[in-house]
Amino acid sequence: MHTPRNRTTGVAENQRGIQSVETGFPLLAVLVDVGRPLSLRDLATRAGMTSAKAHPYLVSFIRVGLVQQDTTTGHYELGPFALQMGLVGLQSSNPVRVALPRVNRLADTVGHTTGISVLGSHGPTMVYIREASYPVHVNMRHGTVMSMLHTATGRVFVAWLEPGVAQHYIERELGDASVVTSISETACSPDTVSRVGKEVRQRGMAQALGNPLPGIDALAVPVFDHSDRIALALTCLGPSGLFDADFEGPIARELLACAADISRQLGYRQ
Repeated sequence: MHTPRNRTTGVAENQRGIQSVETGFPLLAVLVDVGRPLSLRDLATRAGMTSAKAHPYLVSFIRVGLVQQDTTTGHYELGPFALQMGLVGLQSSNPVRVALPRVNRLADTVGHTTGISVLGSHGPTMVYIREASYPVHVNMRHGTVMSMLHTATGRVFVAWLEPGVAQHYIERELGDASVVTSISETACSPDTVSRVGKEVRQRGMAQALGNPLPGIDALAVPVFDHSDRIALALTCLGPSGLFDADFEGPIARELLACAADISRQLGYRQ
């Protein structure tokens, strides 16, 4: 018999846990979310408990190094062991590994081809593709380098890379036969690049309608890491007649939710 599991933690829902640990956890979560020292009253209120209830948990957290208290102000913040835990987590976190199971669930939900791309030596490079269940001809495979301006995937990187870095990859793309539908010199002026980046950032995602592949539409969104930088991009695509590329449509919502989930796992705090 299948045992239900929490989709976020992977822990079986009927496994026995320590209730006091789970009860005190919101205090730690608040300190992580806020990112600054808090008074007992403020911390307890944000965690949804009384000061009298929160205090014993904080005493125990201080003893094990998860929390520390400023002796002058009395305010609480994350302790040295919590910081060590965070560093170890960041060092062992591989963005693609974190993204894979979530992208596969996304593909099952939307029913269209879904991919993961990272910034490679030549530009945005597809490192994982989950094909749609229906037949669709897409000239894209693992290792495909996507155009910076002619694809939704590339435009995401244009929008969230440092301008100088984005311009470097755009200029490198000129005449590069390894890039799908490489751009022309007239299409990569600084003004054009700036406009494209601004439009994508305002939307929170990039859209490509029949470009670079006629009859194929796509949406792409960024995933951020703990340093607030783009770590990878998620892309969904499909035939124009079947694929809803609307910025407010269900595919866009699922794509954004998936990217937000992966970003949180990588330590990004919006």
